[in-house]
Order: sequence, then C-alpha cells, then structure tokens
Amino acid sequence: MRQTGEYAKFLTVITIINNHTAPTMTTRTLRVALAHLAPIPGDLAHNRHLVEAALIAAARAGAHWIVTPELIVSGYTFADSIGTEWIVSQPDPWMTTLCQLAARLRMTVFLSHPEQDRRSKKLYNSVFVITPNGAIAGSHRKINTLRVGSESWSSPGKDAVPVPVHPVGNVGILICADAFSPRIAGSLKAQGANLLVSSAAWGPGLHGPNGEWERCTKDTGLPLMLCNRTGPDRTLDFTAAESVVVKDGQRLLSLSSKRSTIFIIDWNLQTQDLTTPQYQRIDL
Repeated sequence: MRQTGEYAKFLTVITIINNHTAPTMTTRTLRVALAHLAPIPGDLAHNRHLVEAALIAAARAGAHWIVTPELIVSGYTFADSIGTEWIVSQPDPWMTTLCQLAARLRMTVFLSHPEQDRRSKKLYNSVFVITPNGAIAGSHRKINTLRVGSESWSSPGKDAVPVPVHPVGNVGILICADAFSPRIAGSLKAQGANLLVSSAAWGPGLHGPNGEWERCTKDTGLPLMLCNRTGPDRTLDFTAAESVVVKDGQRLLSLSSKRSTIFIIDWNLQTQDLTTPQYQRIDL
C-alpha cells in the first residue's frame, strides 16, 4: 500500500492504539459498540475514515464488538452520483486494511459494505463479520431489497445463515427490511442462532419501523442488537432514526443522535440481557 501522508497518519494512530491494553472480556460481559453514524452519500473517502475513527474510538472504550449501519461506506442514495462500477468482490484493498485494523484492535466488526459476486457479477447489499484476527468469518446478503429507487442496484440475497462469532456462538444477521419477514429470523433461529444483529438505514415516518424489531424477538425468543444511522441523505432524513436493543418483544434501549455517535452497551452473556440500562455515548 502506498505510504501516503494519510496512510502514515493512519499508522501513527494505530501505533497509539497498540500501546493500550486490549479490552479484556469477562466470562459474563460483552461490550458492544453501535456505530450510529452519518455517512455522506457517495463520499467513499469520508465514510471510510468515519468507519476507521469509529473502530478506534470504540476500542478506546473497551468494546469487543462494533456494529455499523446499513451502507455506511457508500451512504444510502449513492448510485445516482457515483454509480456502481466501484463495487467489487470483497475483500477489496480498503476492506483488507480494515481487517488489519480489526486485528490490531482485536475487535469483531460487523461491517456493512456492498459487494459483487465473483461468479455471477451481481451486486449485493451485504454485512461482513470480521474477527479479531482479521479474518472474514462470514457474511449476509440483504434479502428484502427494494427493486426500485435507491436500492435498485442490488440483487436480493437468497438465504440467511448464522455466522459463528465469539463469544456468543451462532449469530443471525439481518439488514434493515429483512426484519419485515418473520421467516428470515425464524430460519436463523432454526439453524441455531443465539442472537440477532442487524444493520439498518431505517428512519421514522410513513414507511418507518412499526413493530418489526419487537416481533422478531418475540417470535424467535432471540435478543436483537440493531445499529441504525443518522443524518440527512439525498432523498431521506435519518436524523431521528433509532438504534435499538430488543428482547422478548420489548425495547431495552432506544438510542438516537443528530450527529455521528457511538453508543457503548454492556451485554450479560449468561442472562442474555443488558448488564445495566446505562450506556456510554461517544460523539465523533
């Protein structure tokens, strides 16, 4: 990789982080960062830096996992401004760099990133799970994609398969409107998922969330951690969108911010519940 000024600055930041002690995970508590961010549609460089900054800030706060919102790298309505030619098979050079960052920080990253299938060349709205050793453990392709408008560039995924993620075990991944269909969460439960994690770009309003997240947890008995986004996009405003933690059909936390913010929560692995309703907020 070229040793540009930006990259040298990036390495300096990583060196500082590496001088800190890696977060210690107890047998009971998992610290999760919900990266409630405001991407700029079509500005890949800005959004990538935002993701990197979120990982570093979350690591400083002792997070073991970080979840990003849907289409964080591109913004939601990106295709009309930058097209789709930049979407390639993953991992591309930037995701490779992010995998290296995850390994340095020893964090698990749920990264929303478009991808191109190597064989079919179809494009997908996907979430990748990056492990603390920098490997990609698995991914999920959004099933309930919109066939018109801002998501018309993407093909619908076919199956939802849990991904093994330490220390929870099998994790079922959803992307935004996947929560509409009870069969998707139900299939993940039947395949042995212990927890649901979702990336979303879903703001309130006429077509906003209306009990889908609560129903997923009530129907399956699985808790849900959902990371939404904030900020205006080209055609939609996500400023009032909420990131949520839901269990047994009830919201344990509903979190929102007008600016890019990381919400840090502590999850009790034994009770499958919040260790405390208190959370930490880090504004970027």
